[in-house]
Amino acid sequence: MMVLQRSQKQQLPVTIELMRLEDAERVVELDQMCFPTPWSLSAYITEISNSSSYYIVAKTDNKVIGFAGEWLIMDEAHITTIGVNPEFRGQKVGERMLVDLLDKAMEQGARRATLEVRRNNQTAQTLYRKYGFRVVAARKAYYSNNNEDALIMWIDNMREAGFLKVYQANKQRLGQGNP
Repeated sequence: MMVLQRSQKQQLPVTIELMRLEDAERVVELDQMCFPTPWSLSAYITEISNSSSYYIVAKTDNKVIGFAGEWLIMDEAHITTIGVNPEFRGQKVGERMLVDLLDKAMEQGARRATLEVRRNNQTAQTLYRKYGFRVVAARKAYYSNNNEDALIMWIDNMREAGFLKVYQANKQRLGQGNP
């Protein structure tokens, strides 16, 4: 379980934990706040019970403020979603959930990781690049609400020394790495 700090002036404890069925309705509410084409309640319920998936929530005061998930299949992790309540953006909640997803993927033996991101979502792309993702292709008109392209991003080898050095340095800056 991770504890986050909102800022140096205000300490806001946040935990990252497995998404449970009782979290699903709040996750759907947040999904609707975060994305123009949110997932349904039944989709999250299915993902929670899927043995190939790993879904987490970020909570403060026992209230869900973020969610994220991935599929773990053979040696690949496919990050499916990361969303943070707009009131808590800029507090590294999304970054900490990304780290948790990548940690789980590596723990489960994944060598590679992938995701799709909106072409216009520069904030997310900057975060993903910070953790070694690179754009390898685009899916034209991928998003149905506005036909925006999705960029396909990959980390090719999470076991490679260069990746691990950058990854550990980023985790240390977050307060999650080994000293």
